[in-house]
Amino acid sequence: MATIRATCSNCGDVHLRTDQVTVRVCRRDAKGAYTFHCPDCGRMIVRTADRETLDLLVASGVPVDVWDLPEDLIEHADGEPIHHGDLAAFLRVLHDDGAFELAVAGLAGDGPDGVSAH
Repeated sequence: MATIRATCSNCGDVHLRTDQVTVRVCRRDAKGAYTFHCPDCGRMIVRTADRETLDLLVASGVPVDVWDLPEDLIEHADGEPIHHGDLAAFLRVLHDDGAFELAVAGLAGDGPDGVSAH
């Protein structure tokens, strides 16, 4: 198993195994980052990375999590401001426990819209 050197903003350089790092790539624009929990302080660290770095991590055996942008973000990608209807829909989701749990599961890659490719 490869050893990966990464930097924690709190602890500095740390050494990780491939199973302690995850590459996350957005399906829409192929931009990505890698994440890890610092083995020293336990903080979750997220670092954006270029394609070459991500490919190198994956080639080393780091698992990949592919995700999709939420539809609302795609809808407003042109910079159009959100409107009252967007806020009302968000408020309904917050008050509906089932919808909220489904949305959170989707963000974690566990829901019907989330894809987890480990």
